[in-house]
Amino acid sequence: MNTFIENQNWRYATKKFDATKKINQKDLETLKEAMRLSTSSYGLQPYKIFIIENPEIRAKLQPVSWGQAQITEASHLFVFANIVDIQENHIDDYIDNIIRTRGLKIEDLKGYADFMKSKITTLDIGMKSVWTSKQTYLALANLMNAAAELKIDVTPMEGFEAEKYNEILQLNELGLNASLVATIGYRHEEDSTQHHIKVRKSNEELFTTIK
Repeated sequence: MNTFIENQNWRYATKKFDATKKINQKDLETLKEAMRLSTSSYGLQPYKIFIIENPEIRAKLQPVSWGQAQITEASHLFVFANIVDIQENHIDDYIDNIIRTRGLKIEDLKGYADFMKSKITTLDIGMKSVWTSKQTYLALANLMNAAAELKIDVTPMEGFEAEKYNEILQLNELGLNASLVATIGYRHEEDSTQHHIKVRKSNEELFTTIK
């Protein structure tokens, strides 16, 4: 069987982590690089990823995460925070990065920059926030796939109070919003859900080929 498919069959949404097991620095750097290399619309990566190790902060976040134990038991907690009101300066910073990385001139990218600004900055703030929050799911996918290869467990979560996260982590002051949460670590042997057979739609139900 293809290794990627084997990894997908191995992974599951871990309900109970082994709090005694911690991710080593080398593997953590690999996961960070997988997220850094993630695709995003235009390549903008309109978000920041917070790696929460502080146990006191995680204890504050648990009650506003529907009381889920993974928040405090997992080795690490990742919070994906999207830029709420993306502006021209965010695009300009990205263009500057392209110029430095590829050795281009600003005039080479003016048309591309103007196109992005015309499509993004004209949106209302609500639509901007929805669009940037969608980008965090792409980074999460890279994280989950890389972690499965390393046999590290990931539980993605939408079950949390974003406004409380924003308050506790002071994200509002940074123009950010907590979009997604992921707990990272190693499954506990007592977590019976790891033995459950995956339930997914059949190919016939899921796919339609249009010829």
